[in-house]
Amino acid sequence: MLRYVLIIMLSFLPVLVLAEMDSTLENVSHPPIGIIDPEIVDIGYSGREILQYDVSWSGGIKIGELRLEVTAIDGSEMEGRENPFEIKAFVSTKGGAVHLLYPISDVHVTKVYGPKKLPYFYEVWQEEGYNYKAHRVLTYDQEKRRIRYMKNDKLEGEYQVEGEVNNEFSSFFNSRLMDLSSAYPFVVPTFADKKRVEVAVYAKGVQKIEKTLLGDISAVKVMPVMKFKGLYDKKGDTVIWYSNDKCRVPVKINSKIAIGSLTAQLTEYENPACDIYPSAHKNNVPDTDIKGDT
Repeated sequence: MLRYVLIIMLSFLPVLVLAEMDSTLENVSHPPIGIIDPEIVDIGYSGREILQYDVSWSGGIKIGELRLEVTAIDGSEMEGRENPFEIKAFVSTKGGAVHLLYPISDVHVTKVYGPKKLPYFYEVWQEEGYNYKAHRVLTYDQEKRRIRYMKNDKLEGEYQVEGEVNNEFSSFFNSRLMDLSSAYPFVVPTFADKKRVEVAVYAKGVQKIEKTLLGDISAVKVMPVMKFKGLYDKKGDTVIWYSNDKCRVPVKINSKIAIGSLTAQLTEYENPACDIYPSAHKNNVPDTDIKGDT
């Protein structure tokens, strides 16, 4: 389950996998491709952002932790690419109810570059259970529209796509920096299931959320929609709440699964470019209380 929440957060949070798209999408035959807001990109990619989450199953049972770090890549590793950053995700069953039965320790690394923050490299080290280990690598040639996939040092596939793509991790970080004020969706092209897919992202209004790590805040409710399987089989609705300000902090994510739901709740935040919220860490964050749309 814990691995599922990692992808819930970082795989662009799909919502209606088997359902019909709502009337808003029906009225927009070709939603525009989302564009990162240049006024807030230096906050989202400050070079030192840390987000830590407790992951729980229905009823508040903790099953693990998720830690995200976005750092600037120094000059020795730039490889000729403009303004590169590294998105690193650590997922672990540490402190969770399932750790002794099925321990998980996965590390995901995505490297992005340029004004669009598109990926050029992704790798994951997986250690799951007591016997399974794997190392997967994807390289993205955005100019030639080619993706190369390796698993445990063996070529698994090469794919040609029709345009620029994000991966399931850059999609999450980039979409939060796009226009979340419109009633109409935008699209973020993403490489998943061995092809380029267009993910529609909806902003569903503003809500007040109480008792978060950042205090009582105004938050934008966001629901992305996609119809691909991706890194795990999505079963239901997913909702993300971002702070309704220039920092766009994802304070909470909730996703329905086949049995119950999974929730990722922010427990640590650090970003020197965000002057609204000081660095914060709490050992015990109470369940957030979400009020109606404003």
